[in-house]
Amino acid sequence: MITSNQNPKVRRVRELLSKRSERDASGAFIVEGVRLVEEAFSSGWPVELALFSGQLSMRGQQALDRLAGTNTEVEEIAAYLMDGLTDTETSQGILAVIRRKEVSLPPAGDFFIIADAIHDPGNLGTLIRTCAAAGVDGLLLTPGSVDPFAPKVLRAGMGAQFRLPIQQADWDTIAAGFHNRPQPVRILLSDVEGGQPCWQTDLRAPLALVIGSEAEGVSSAARQIADDRIHIPMPGRSESLNAAIAAGILIFEVVRQRHP
Repeated sequence: MITSNQNPKVRRVRELLSKRSERDASGAFIVEGVRLVEEAFSSGWPVELALFSGQLSMRGQQALDRLAGTNTEVEEIAAYLMDGLTDTETSQGILAVIRRKEVSLPPAGDFFIIADAIHDPGNLGTLIRTCAAAGVDGLLLTPGSVDPFAPKVLRAGMGAQFRLPIQQADWDTIAAGFHNRPQPVRILLSDVEGGQPCWQTDLRAPLALVIGSEAEGVSSAARQIADDRIHIPMPGRSESLNAAIAAGILIFEVVRQRHP
């Protein structure tokens, strides 16, 4: 059992939890709780290390039993150390180091979301979860976006990160990738400043929808490569919607049009 705060495994977990630079450099990240460990494993993401404590539930023990037949290193940790590592109010008694898996965007995909420098972990996590639920083919994150594998984003995404292709790309790469396809993908901005109402826009052809941050909206770089703009009509007095809520409305408008 690990009982020291200076144990190398504990120190590594702490660094992966707190430092994006460490997650990027090592290609690994932390998931906390039974559900996220189950999601990672069942989706085929390599589980490098699993730490558990006495708070572990029966379901958590079953998850550990599944890991026992793999190359995963499994080790018990003192409950007070687990409580110090977990980012939630109540520890579920399990966390794991996950190796990032390279996932390509499907070349024949026809529905993509571009997150334009979304900084808020809750918004990005909710957006990822919505994309997975709607069958979006892939999510692209532009420079300035929060890490999709940060602890708060993973919790908000409820494990959807393991089922949705996610890539980080700059605007030049995005423009070339979508516009130079054999069947070009139209890039649409979600823009509170104008454009055609989403209900009156034909969204059945291949498209990539740009969602900007709530505070700053879509960037000038996004405007330069966009083919058109759409907006959500708001009869009330609110100036804008939360980014994740706006994305959900638009994403499921696409689903509605394609699956009448």
